Amino acid sequence: MSIVTTPEVMAPDATELEARVQELLSRMTLGEKIGQLSQVNGPWAHEGIPEDFAEAIRRGWIGSVLNAVDVERVNEMQRIAVEESRLGIPLLIGRDVIHGFRTIFPIPLGQAASWNPELVREGARIAAREAASTGINWTFAPMVDIGRDPRWGRVAECLGEDPLLASRLGAAMVEGFQGDDLRADDAIVACAKHFAGYGASESGKDYAATFIPERELREVHLPPFKAAVDAGCQTMMASFSDLNGIPATANRYLMTTILRDEWGFDGFVVSDWDSVHQLTVHGLTGSDHESAYEAAMAGVDMEMASRCYIEHLEWLVQDGRVPIERVDEMVSNVLRVKLRSGAFESPYRDPALFPVPGNEEHRASAYESAVQSGVLLQNDASSGRPTLPLDLDALDRIAVIGPLADEPGEQLGTWIFDGDASVSTTPLTSLQEVCAGRCEIEVARGLETTRDRSHDGFPQAVEAAERADVALLFVGEDAILSGEAHCRADISLPGAQAALIEAVAATGTPVVLVVQAGRPLAMESVAGFAQAILYMWHPGCMGGPAIVDPLTGARNPSGKLPITLPRVTGQIPIYYAHRRSGRPPTPESFIYIDDIPPHAEQLSVGNTSFHLDVWYRPLFSFGHGMSYTDFRYEGLRLERDSVEIGEPVRVFCDLVNEGDRRGVEVAQLYIHDQVASVTRPVRELKDFQRVELEPGERRTLEFVLPPEAFAFVGRDQRTRIEPGRISLWVGRDSDATLRVELELTGETRA
Repeated sequence: MSIVTTPEVMAPDATELEARVQELLSRMTLGEKIGQLSQVNGPWAHEGIPEDFAEAIRRGWIGSVLNAVDVERVNEMQRIAVEESRLGIPLLIGRDVIHGFRTIFPIPLGQAASWNPELVREGARIAAREAASTGINWTFAPMVDIGRDPRWGRVAECLGEDPLLASRLGAAMVEGFQGDDLRADDAIVACAKHFAGYGASESGKDYAATFIPERELREVHLPPFKAAVDAGCQTMMASFSDLNGIPATANRYLMTTILRDEWGFDGFVVSDWDSVHQLTVHGLTGSDHESAYEAAMAGVDMEMASRCYIEHLEWLVQDGRVPIERVDEMVSNVLRVKLRSGAFESPYRDPALFPVPGNEEHRASAYESAVQSGVLLQNDASSGRPTLPLDLDALDRIAVIGPLADEPGEQLGTWIFDGDASVSTTPLTSLQEVCAGRCEIEVARGLETTRDRSHDGFPQAVEAAERADVALLFVGEDAILSGEAHCRADISLPGAQAALIEAVAATGTPVVLVVQAGRPLAMESVAGFAQAILYMWHPGCMGGPAIVDPLTGARNPSGKLPITLPRVTGQIPIYYAHRRSGRPPTPESFIYIDDIPPHAEQLSVGNTSFHLDVWYRPLFSFGHGMSYTDFRYEGLRLERDSVEIGEPVRVFCDLVNEGDRRGVEVAQLYIHDQVASVTRPVRELKDFQRVELEPGERRTLEFVLPPEAFAFVGRDQRTRIEPGRISLWVGRDSDATLRVELELTGETRA
């Protein structure tokens, strides 16, 4: 594959770059400065470029254009900006490239289930390369909001519920988009979003308010953004949401105090779509004039889509409310990124110099990403052998049932503006190829869509199951049920899918559920009807073979849940890193609603923290995922049982493949600070490793925890490490039982 690079021009060092920024700035009019701070959605109903739009570029009134994907038009816009404007400043061409461009990878939440930063980095690299071939040089990804409420539609875009996992994968995405050299023609500028706390929206509703205590903000929601900054991410996007009474778009504490003063970020901040104007809707401001003032003074450098800066910033400067020095800072931040990206030296793109989007190498990577994202949730072996993998040579007939077995568009998932469903390979197509000449396939859709409530197709599905040796049910969510503004109050299987599963299971034929969804679903009501469950999220264009190969044993599942799967919606929020409370539940303390005696006035045994109508544990825990081989953890030990604060901690554990086939295990290390000046989560993920072992192979794993792994935000809102006892676990998921104790000694370090 050819790698496209910029002409042989040395990247400027920091001093030279700042000199170029200041030289440009010194020649700019106020109107041209405001132009650099304005991102405009293109007039794409027209062919070519309307003259008024071209004239605005020519006059320097536009700094960035949104949603342009026609390379000829993009090149022409760049030509006008570079060759016909007074200062020749190129445009940033922005596009949401979320999980692929033409080649669609699994949704980000699915990619997170791979727990594989290298694979995530490669997916972003391919997406950047394909997008760059059309002239795009800026993407609004990765989304590194922590998602702990699966009702939220945008949980599909996030990287799970854990800050360490999201940090590592988010940093990998940044590195993939921006490449080894941001000036290369096949690199695009990354944008970490949504800064910050968007994933904590009340009731899981998009755009809703968020209320996040300072400690939780700093320990849970901010670390992935800090990791993105440390990885070199050049831009950040302000969240739509209101954070503790101040919308993020006007939140100086976020945009300036934390991002710039504490973290040293020197790229630029862009608003989300129309969010500057929406400050009036929040009720923070009474006019767009005031909205422009609040956003500019808070630290938002570029406005997306709305026109508050375009129409009001000049007057704010002339009135003395926004100092010209503040405008110059904003413009400098934008120019710095444009210079670093190589846009001045290489503003045009020639698609002929790029690999063809959707080529076989790209599709192979999408397949690998989807395979590693698949999570085997359960696999019954009560009959003497596990239900999966299927032995095709021992089967006469397979019933393929459900609305998602042959839906090339639905498997792509949300946020795929540039994907092409016609190049998707579906599970049914892949299964037909694999089964040809070996066993028969009978297809009975059962339901037209996942939202279909009609039972009219049930008889055909039941008859197909009765004739089959195994029934594969492809269920889940249509793509439209997740993503921005697609939130759900009830996250059980939509439509009549639960009834379909029960009807098919009643035949006695073994049932395998293949779930494609944009979020974790609450499936307690149906899990008991299935002998096996393979959770595939929305797997992208290569979902077909990526599903069928694990089903038939050509690949061994290795995915692990990046987010907890609740039993029912009412358990939300439910996540592994919760606080214990003063009355934690235990199996002995649990009292089910049907066991309460008539007229009981109190529950003397069950006065602990649980719901009466559902078991207090999730259906499947964070980090859970099964394999076709058996891994055993043993010999967990520390290099030293007592370590001085400030020193690294080395942890060792033996991992053994006791099964008869090669497999990959994600070994996970968790800690718990037993006694601290503020209560700590019952467990916190601090490291993980993907380990591939041959049958019978044993390997000693070494984890090295840096001192900051034991840090937390104290009562004074400052990060600190305290002496005391630390529990450490290593195992297959967040319920790991293999445990050792560490003593941290010395004085508290802040």
